[in-house]
Amino acid sequence: MKVLVLNCGSSSIKFQLLEMTTQDVIVKGIVEKIGLKGSFLKSKRFDGDQIKLEGEILDHQIGIEYILGVLVSDEHGAIKSLDEIGSVGHRVAHGGEFFKASAYLSEDAIGKIEKCAELAPLHNPANLKGIYAIKSLIPNIKQVAVFDTSFHQTMPAHAYMYGIPRALYEKYGIRRYGFHGTSHRYVAEQTCEMLGTKMEEQKIVTCHLGNGASVAAIDKGQSIDTSMGFTPLEGLIMGTRCGDLDIGAFMFIMEKEEIGLPSANTLVNKHSGMVGLTGVSSDMRTIEEAAEKGDERCINALKAYDYRIKKYIGAYTAAMNGIDTLIFTGGIGENADVTRAGVANDLEYLGIKIDPEKNNGLRGEPAVISTDDSKVKVVVMPTNEELVIAIDTLRIVKEM
Repeated sequence: MKVLVLNCGSSSIKFQLLEMTTQDVIVKGIVEKIGLKGSFLKSKRFDGDQIKLEGEILDHQIGIEYILGVLVSDEHGAIKSLDEIGSVGHRVAHGGEFFKASAYLSEDAIGKIEKCAELAPLHNPANLKGIYAIKSLIPNIKQVAVFDTSFHQTMPAHAYMYGIPRALYEKYGIRRYGFHGTSHRYVAEQTCEMLGTKMEEQKIVTCHLGNGASVAAIDKGQSIDTSMGFTPLEGLIMGTRCGDLDIGAFMFIMEKEEIGLPSANTLVNKHSGMVGLTGVSSDMRTIEEAAEKGDERCINALKAYDYRIKKYIGAYTAAMNGIDTLIFTGGIGENADVTRAGVANDLEYLGIKIDPEKNNGLRGEPAVISTDDSKVKVVVMPTNEELVIAIDTLRIVKEM
């Protein structure tokens, strides 16, 4: 069966078509600048054939029409008919407390995702647009939602509750939800398979480090805590997000700068994190280059970035009463050997030792980078959230 995976953002759609008998990507691409001037589709087929189409892509339905048109086109297509697509899997950011696992998109499930829109106003409405578009364009095809939050639904109440009046949780669902669950789950499973260990017997800390970043504590195959919270803002210092911040400081800034909630929200989500600390960039490669040239702001920002991750590793080791495996993934985790070394430095007391020869220069490849005598296995494992979405989609459709 072929599965089409869609990841709809506010003004973009990432897509992949996979052949699930081999789990190979047949074609992948992106539609960008939806509803904006200069919108386009870029697509690359497994054999290297590429295409870029520019057009007036006013909404997500038109964007998906472009995608489907390219998939079956005579010159650049990958299939002869849309009937070859067995099902469609969607990345959905927030499943609230409704979804503890991926789900078939029945009318009831779609209604619950709509109810979660206020919990993820920048993501769920866009995800829903993709679901609505497929329902309109290919009405008989089965659709599945794979949620960023569902893997973390195993967290105990003492880990996900905030120290606010319980009535606010009961009324609005304000609690820790966590994100990147698909990635945390995938890399933990793949690492255990590579190491020949059973996930149900391991204490694992996974570090998904990209422009958005989070750490998860996975004890015996279940997420028991994670650094992102009610929104993806909490936790680590990220590319443009501040991460953990004293709410008193937040209110102080609003008062002193005389800004309202919309501007304050933009400040902590778009102008903070590494770009805010450095004044240079949110791109770690640019920051590392500036640090090498002696830029003090960049040097200190990199130390702060590593330090925050290190603190979460220590906290989650305490929460699980031990650690067997530490995993790095995401664009930074997979490619930035300097970051991996900086995070693992001085964690020997936990049994974590990185081998510089194994770590240095390693980019985007699965590998063990710990020393032979390290009590904790330290692993770099590339993530593949699209594959997880496709696998879950196929499984759910087959079980129907």
